[in-house]
Amino acid sequence: MASFAALPLAALLVLAVSWAWERLLVRLVWRPYAVARRHRAQGIHGPPYRFLRGSNEEVRRMKAETAHVVLHVRDHDYLHRVAPHFLKWRAQYGEPFLFWFGAKPRICVFDYELVRQILSSKSGHFPKNDAHPNVLELLGKGLVLVNGVDWVRHRRVIDPAFAMDKIKAMTKTMVSCAQSTFGVFEEQASKNTNKEIQVEFDKSVQELTADIISHTAFGSSYKLGMEAFYAQKELQAIAISSLLNVQIPGFSYLPTKRNRRKWMLEKKLRSTLMRIINSRLASQGSGYGNDLLGLMLEGCTETEQGGKQEQLSLSMEEILHECKTFFFAGYETTSLLLTWTVFLLSVYPEWQERLRAEVLREVGKGDPSGDNLGKLKEMTMVLHETLRLYGPALFMQRKTTTDMVVGAITIPKEHAIVIGAPFMHRDKKVWGEDADQFNPMRFANGVARAAKVPHALLAFSIGPRACIGQNFAMLEAKSVMATVLQKFSFALSPSYVHAPADFLTLQPKFGLPVVMKLLDV
Repeated sequence: MASFAALPLAALLVLAVSWAWERLLVRLVWRPYAVARRHRAQGIHGPPYRFLRGSNEEVRRMKAETAHVVLHVRDHDYLHRVAPHFLKWRAQYGEPFLFWFGAKPRICVFDYELVRQILSSKSGHFPKNDAHPNVLELLGKGLVLVNGVDWVRHRRVIDPAFAMDKIKAMTKTMVSCAQSTFGVFEEQASKNTNKEIQVEFDKSVQELTADIISHTAFGSSYKLGMEAFYAQKELQAIAISSLLNVQIPGFSYLPTKRNRRKWMLEKKLRSTLMRIINSRLASQGSGYGNDLLGLMLEGCTETEQGGKQEQLSLSMEEILHECKTFFFAGYETTSLLLTWTVFLLSVYPEWQERLRAEVLREVGKGDPSGDNLGKLKEMTMVLHETLRLYGPALFMQRKTTTDMVVGAITIPKEHAIVIGAPFMHRDKKVWGEDADQFNPMRFANGVARAAKVPHALLAFSIGPRACIGQNFAMLEAKSVMATVLQKFSFALSPSYVHAPADFLTLQPKFGLPVVMKLLDV
């Protein structure tokens, strides 16, 4: 009888040994060794793999060593601040090179032709890479991160919300929100004898763009929009602080101080977004509306087909994830585009004057509209040059679902691919000898003719997974900038410190304090 009782224990022991062999020896020791050897055979090298940690500690150390570096305001080569590890490894090992995120292999590429093949592929073999769990909680598994047939389904539902005629119709709301924000600054500046006021511009436009996406995409109040905004900003800080930590199985379920705070924020964000959704459901009349939230709710309905219920598009849980995705993307990326645009126009006042003259010529002193904003050619050039030098999204990632041949190299299955866009945007062979300089005139003949390859600007990505909201972001940026230029001139505060930093997105580490001067109109 005792021998029979011991059988379950023996079986558990076998399973434990099998798990340990697979997890510890194969995945954490043998596979990294085999992967590195395979890549060396095709001439791809990189930093050595460190057990469990991969290259993470080296990345953390090099970033800490350059964290104190401050740049001149006309120095736009901040790569040694945000990615010193990539600079070192590319110089040491050439390109592409192999590095390790924990025990997961990553190939970093900088070649435009390789990137074109990867991003333009319609095979489905280069989907988005798996996000870090904390980033996933921040962004949600929405259109940005879903893959395969799920991405096709989500895209089909969401695409009509970003039709150009609908985006133009949102201009009035965008301008109204901007006038509300800058109207406060106008009132404050008018009370000062010098007509000036110093503002933390980056913080102001973050709240402004959160307000705009709340109204245009979700039809929600400022109060609910701000609740979601502050919850996501704190979740973003948690994600940044934990990104390079070794991921220990089960650790995310332990009630640590950070985890408890994260759980509370996730619950608050979910609750806020559900209040926005339920408010729309409760107010349904002839439909849910034709904005982003309304189209997703319409896609959540079911219909009788062939005698059985068939879900047309998105579940309520998927809608919740899309709300996370578009709320964060809607305020974060555009607010940073506006922040860096105002920075550059402060550093290059001659371009600020050119854009103000263009706004007054094409828009006048009245409210900007979708039609007259479309005539702002020089502003479009400046926005594109800002995206080239200070694009919010630093590095794009894909992964391979099977062994893939790209150019002269083979990228094995289950490899992440990191695309170094800010490096590529400074490639003098593609952009010219002035690639490190601010020169909007390079876009005078459009994006496709700005460099030696038509797909050189990667700020919105390219191919089937290019950013669905790029037209929305550009029109929103024009709406806000036109409103500002009509009323104010601006310059950097003497307290500004130029230190671009990687906080998942490219941000001014110490903010953007700006002195705004009310114009005589």
